[in-house]
Amino acid sequence: MHPITVTGARLRLREIRRTDLDALHAVQGHADVARHMKGRAQSRDEVADSISRAVAHAGAVPRSVYMLGVVRAADGRLIGRADLDLDPFSEKAATIGFMLRPDTWGAGLGTETVHLLCALGFRHLGLHRIWATRSPSNVASGRTLSKAGLAEEGRVREQFFVDGAWRDSVVHAVLEHEWRAPAGFPVR
Repeated sequence: MHPITVTGARLRLREIRRTDLDALHAVQGHADVARHMKGRAQSRDEVADSISRAVAHAGAVPRSVYMLGVVRAADGRLIGRADLDLDPFSEKAATIGFMLRPDTWGAGLGTETVHLLCALGFRHLGLHRIWATRSPSNVASGRTLSKAGLAEEGRVREQFFVDGAWRDSVVHAVLEHEWRAPAGFPVR
């Protein structure tokens, strides 16, 4: 399935392009974004490497990794990245993740991004289960996942070693028959 485009009310998911380097670095290289991820702010070279991986994954057959750009539908400006990785242990499950520029936080764009990832997974890829993890300290992400229909399932203790310490993860998930796009949400 290439190229991917999933469109919602205000956002669109599309394939990441090599020309997205500056816009993607504004996301992946931002300290506030890195605080919630499993590492540190990324350099331009590291972001360029992630773009190369995204391009390679987009051409893979069969495709199991979807690293997509989050763009505003109105102007096509890239404001984030959304990922869907098929679970290697289940043909019908995937993990999702997303990161948006901090100046876009609090406007419901994270919730719309999660809905677009669910639409990709359930409507286009025929998945049964979609799940995500978050840092316990990232309460805003928990609210976002809940608003998009993912139920909190539990805590994975000391899952990641970050900044010299073990960190727990909180797991959220939704099943195909549970997920509902919001009324009037034009997912295509």
